[in-house]
Amino acid sequence: MSSSPSLPGPSARLSSLTGMRFLAAFLVFLFHLSLLDAYSTPEGEHGPFAAALKNGGWAGVTFFFVLSGFVLTWSARDKDNAPAFWGRRLAKIYPNHVVTFVLALVLYASASATADRAVPNFLLLQAWIPRDDVFFSINNPSWSLSCELVFYLLFPVLHRAACRIGTRRLWWWAGGVAAAIVLLPLVALLIPTGEQFGPNHANSPLYGHSIGQMWFVYIFPPTRVLDFALGILMARIVLTGRWVGPGVLPALALTVVAYAVSLEVPFLFSLNAVVVVPFALLVAATAARDARGAGTVFGGRVWVWLGEVSFAFYLVHQTLLSFTQERLGFREADSLAEAVGVAALVAAASLLLAWLLYAGVERPAMRAWSRRAKARARNEEARALDALLTAPETPVREDGGKAVTADAP
Repeated sequence: MSSSPSLPGPSARLSSLTGMRFLAAFLVFLFHLSLLDAYSTPEGEHGPFAAALKNGGWAGVTFFFVLSGFVLTWSARDKDNAPAFWGRRLAKIYPNHVVTFVLALVLYASASATADRAVPNFLLLQAWIPRDDVFFSINNPSWSLSCELVFYLLFPVLHRAACRIGTRRLWWWAGGVAAAIVLLPLVALLIPTGEQFGPNHANSPLYGHSIGQMWFVYIFPPTRVLDFALGILMARIVLTGRWVGPGVLPALALTVVAYAVSLEVPFLFSLNAVVVVPFALLVAATAARDARGAGTVFGGRVWVWLGEVSFAFYLVHQTLLSFTQERLGFREADSLAEAVGVAALVAAASLLLAWLLYAGVERPAMRAWSRRAKARARNEEARALDALLTAPETPVREDGGKAVTADAP
């Protein structure tokens, strides 16, 4: 069933979700901040700050993956084709990735940039390799772009498949995908434990856990496609008028409770199984509210701007945090005021650099691609028109019939 005029559609701006993107990116920032020596006790995640944030990184990325499927479905163009879609997405993520990859090498990561780490990282293939010194190498957060590339590659097929699902069955499909995500840790337990995260991760919630099992649940692109697919299905539910879920505030409260629960469950379930359903409900509830024109506080101008630079913020913050510790030597805070002050300075510097990256790289790359795409479309239209105008006319006899040529049957 297609959307009727009374239903929300792609023309409705998802301003609140744009603003919420920054909250997810900042949660990842706080998670990485908590792993620095200056913000950890000798027991690592057992310190209050690190304990509260130990699942912040996982949760933030899960939100991004669900949101990505939702927004791409919401904004899908009827006349779009796969190559044009892929080109737009590459223009958005790859220039930013190249700049931040080089920035990480210059500021702190050159010593660890061996070929077996740097090459897959640069090509955004690192998430396919079950080694933490590869998928978390160079610019740590870029591993998620490796998954996003797979999402973009599959989106035309997944979107067509979702559009063929009857509206009455959309909730059933969404429930099935969510159930698969929740059960993934049980499948991961069948993987031999093998190598575990070692001393280099002593202040990380990863310490002591199996690399292979964690990689399968959280890093491996085919398993993360499920989060993306759930976002696609939730968008279809809202677009087709089948949304009957909770409002924004109840969904937000459920998300907070789920995060608190994730701090207490076994590690593999804490990665995304506990929070993915609340995130899906929150994204859908927020989009439905935006589509009605009600909006939320996150739809304000400042929040929207923060959301627009959130992708760049996500890519630059880890480099500045690592630079602060590894090159500037900030490994111990003498007071709470110093700890908070340094964190605020790094956050502000990350935001400034993110704005420069957005304004100087991301947005110009997108505009350049758009101009090329429009020029290509105009050229194709001109060639089609020229072919129509120069095509030989079929001779017509005086009695109105078609002339018969010598080689006609």
